[in-house]
Formats: sequence, structure tokens, C-alpha cells
Amino acid sequence: MANIVGKAGDRVLVKTKKAQEEGILMPSSDDKVVIVKLENGYNIGFDQKDVTEMKVVKKKSASDKIAGKKIKVDKNLPTIAVLHTGGTIASKVDYKSGGVIAQFSASDLIAMVPELKTIANVETELVSNMMSEDMFFENYQKLGTAIKKYAEKGVKGIIIGHGTDTLAYTSAALTFMFEQLNIPVMLVGSQRSSDRGSSDAAMNLVCAAEFIAQTDFVGVATCMHHSSGDDTCAIINGTKVRKMHTSRRDAFKAINDTPVALVDYSNRKVKFLKKNYAKKGSNDKVKLLDKFDNKVGLMKTYPNADPRLFEFFTKHYDAFVIEGTGLGHAPTNVGDNLKNYELLKKFINGGGVVAITSQCIYGRVHPSVYTNLRRLADIGCIFCEDMLPETAYIKLAWLMGNYPKEEARKMLAKNLRGEINNRLTFEEDFVEG
Repeated sequence: MANIVGKAGDRVLVKTKKAQEEGILMPSSDDKVVIVKLENGYNIGFDQKDVTEMKVVKKKSASDKIAGKKIKVDKNLPTIAVLHTGGTIASKVDYKSGGVIAQFSASDLIAMVPELKTIANVETELVSNMMSEDMFFENYQKLGTAIKKYAEKGVKGIIIGHGTDTLAYTSAALTFMFEQLNIPVMLVGSQRSSDRGSSDAAMNLVCAAEFIAQTDFVGVATCMHHSSGDDTCAIINGTKVRKMHTSRRDAFKAINDTPVALVDYSNRKVKFLKKNYAKKGSNDKVKLLDKFDNKVGLMKTYPNADPRLFEFFTKHYDAFVIEGTGLGHAPTNVGDNLKNYELLKKFINGGGVVAITSQCIYGRVHPSVYTNLRRLADIGCIFCEDMLPETAYIKLAWLMGNYPKEEARKMLAKNLRGEINNRLTFEEDFVEG
């Protein structure tokens, strides 16, 4: 057995008779086991008696010493506010416990991503600290209040660190909430935790900061990997983005749309793909409408669905979005499904609002192609063009919270924030980035 050397956080090389591995030395609860975190993010354990050689390749990074210290302000750089909501993007390995902990101060962030201090002065605030799937509308409201505060304070832009699973919901919510906004707000996540060699956290943050610092764009957008390699990030309209993969770094795609711009990580150049994006103008006022109707739902249809599904939604909600099949079909045509049609008709006649979207990722719904779709339109179902179901759900809840019902009904099918494309080219109609 070789001498066991190194301290938690050191990069070490461990050799056995059968293999050798290099990685970060982790704390171990068993003093007879050596644990190393590999470049792919996974931990591997070695029985000490099997280790034939072990050496320290590199001592623990001194950059950790930056954390907790006050960062000097560079008057020649713009100021960017980073708002934290939790998620892996603000996390790092705690070499005392071996777990992943969240870091929220400006100095913590600079320690994790030193490149940021060459782009902008950074201010940070912890708005929420939670898994994104646990968010409620009130969390969107807290974010909106924080964004308004920093926008009126005069920062160049805002980055929101967010869990990826519901990042698209939040981007849609913030896009609708701000009827007027005078700065860029970039939602940024990380598909791989920051302690992994394959993490996308740093690049996404750097590209978001560069986009804010270099451009005159205003509004809400997401900034995530455009491809699986570390080359570019895509800036995507907050109402047209969807997470398309559970774990790939290029999971986020513009749906029925093209990205606003691409940011090249290697040379930090920004290439706009759209010319008609919102730009900073003379009006520096911020207008925030942040109410939501909690009694709005999202229902996915499927074959053999129990009619009680429709009963539940028409009984417990003020309005809901139907994620139908194809062009907007719903099980409302024959046999027991006719009950669903009558329930929808009664619900709408009683003041309820029903929106129709599609389970298809690309394309749009249409009320006139098939007779059964016309039947739904005739009773007042609102077909939402090429809106994503998630965006339609957020939009409907926001409209119902801020406008009278009849006005909300009319506004649902109108393009307010780029959520509806009136016309798409063949290429745009089926594009993955």
C-alpha cells in the first residue's frame, strides 16, 4: 500500500495494479477509502490497501481564498446585478463535507468565475434558494420586485441564476410581467454542476455578462449553451424557449423561432440573428404588472383519459390551457368523450376561459382544418397559434391576474411579447437552434 497524500481539494493521481485515475481528492467518511471526483463529475472510491502510488498533481486552487473578500469596483466597467434563486449554477464542492453547497456573494461568484471581474462589476442578491420545480407565482413576484429595484438603480443589466427545469416558465413569466423594461435580463442555468469538469455554468455566466456589457438589447431572454461544445451560447426570447433534453448542455432551444443572438465564448463576439429586437431607448421607466391568477391550470390530453379529468379542471379552475394533439385536438367527439365537450361548453358559457395548444413541439394549432376543431372554436375555445403550452399557461395566469376577464380573453390570442409568430419560413418552422 502506498502512502496516502494530499488534502481535500487537491488534484491527485491514484494508481492501483489495474488502473489509474486523476481527479479532485474528496473527504471520506471511511479512513480506509480514498475518494476522488473525476472530470466527468462522478466519484470513485479506492480501497487504501489497493493503492500502489498516490501523488499530488496540483494543490487546492488559491482562487477559493477570494471568497468572502470585498471586491474592488472598477469605474471603467459597467455594473451587473446577479440575482440568485438557487440551482446548480451557484453551487460548488464543499471540501469539508464533500457535498455541493450554494455560494451567493459577489466574492463567491468571482472565485468561481474569475472572468466576470474583467467584464463588469458584480452585485448579488439572494432572492430565493430553492429547487426550480418548487416555485410558485409569488417567487416570480419577488424576482420582479428585485429586477425593478436594480433597473431603477441604474445597473447595465441583470443575470438571474436559475434551476434549468422550470427556467422557461420563469422567463415567460418575467417577460409578460414587465410591460416596460429598460435593461437586459438574462436567465442563466447550468445543466452540469459547477464542480464537474464538463460544467456549463461558467461559460453561460460569462456569455450572459458579455452580451449585457456589449449590446443595447433590452428585455428578458435566456443565455445557455447553443451546442454541446464550449463554443457559443444562444440568447433566446423568454417566451419562445424550451428545455429539450434532460442533461445535454445544449438542452435549451428556440421553438418556432430563431435565437436573438449568439455569443462566441472564444473571442467574446456577439452576432445578432435578429435585427428587430427591442433596444434601449429614451424611455427609462419600468412598468411591472406582477399579479397572477392561481386558479389557472395546464391539462395534457391523452387516449383513454378519464372524463373526470375534464370535470376536475372545469370545477376547480377559472381558466385552463388544453395541451391537445396535432392541430389542437381534444377527446370531445364520440361516446363518453362527448361529456367532455358539454363540460367545456358549460364552463365557457359560465365565464371560464379555455385555451388550446399542441403537444407537438413545432408548428401551430388551427381551428378551421377539421370539423371537430371548429366545434371547439364555436363554443369559445381560444386557439393559441404557435405558442408553447407552458408559455400559454403562464400568459393566461398573468392576464387573468391583471386584466378583466373579457379583456384577458381577447389578449390571449394576440402577440404581446413575441410569443406568437404570425408567419414562419419553412426553415424557421422546424429548427433546433
